Amino acid sequence: MKHPLLNPHTHSLLRGSLLVLFSLAVSLLLSDFPHNHANPLLVLPALFAVAGTADTIRCMQRRWSFYHAGVILCIYMDLMALCMILFFLLYPYARWIASSQ
Repeated sequence: MKHPLLNPHTHSLLRGSLLVLFSLAVSLLLSDFPHNHANPLLVLPALFAVAGTADTIRCMQRRWSFYHAGVILCIYMDLMALCMILFFLLYPYARWIASSQ
């Protein structure tokens, strides 16, 4: 018997949010945050975060309800986490931002 959280054919708000949050935690570890080292492996957490956001978007309903509003808030959280992951990925390559004069 398969657990519904592990079944990709069912809609699961928890699965999408957990995937995004775990991706953010892994990206924090990979980037060594205060020092922000360049690491191309950060592409993997970014892809998993995109997949988690898509899984969260699948939970949207056609008619407005409080569940629909909660899903929208979760999508905003996913997008903020995805922006942080992309920042960790791209910032070390943007040397013009940190140039000292």
